[in-house]
Amino acid sequence: MANEAVCLETPTKFARYTIADGTGIAKGTILKISADPNTAAASAAADIFAGIAIEEKVANDGITEISAALDGVWDIKDAGAGITLGGICSLNGANLIKQATEAEMVTGAAFGKVLETAAAAEVVRVRLGLI
Repeated sequence: MANEAVCLETPTKFARYTIADGTGIAKGTILKISADPNTAAASAAADIFAGIAIEEKVANDGITEISAALDGVWDIKDAGAGITLGGICSLNGANLIKQATEAEMVTGAAFGKVLETAAAAEVVRVRLGLI
């Protein structure tokens, strides 16, 4: 995978998700909620954020769980339209973010605050959570 998130400030909140044994996930991959109950996968589109993988998951290794960070500050790549300082972000592809829409705020798809202005396709600091 490409464009994995890079941790800048250590997270303190974590979640554990079920993941398919046949799935390989790199550390720093942005995860989405993929199915009930409590199942995650790598983000691929405008998905619902589950966290950022804090460990590597090797495909077909017999492990069916993964840990994800729910807070901290991370460098994450903008999907191409740019984001304004202080903007709230949502997922927009594999390890990519965009400025969240009002509808995404209501549906829970928004997940972080951008801490600097991002030009198109630029890597930008994001504080997970909406504080």
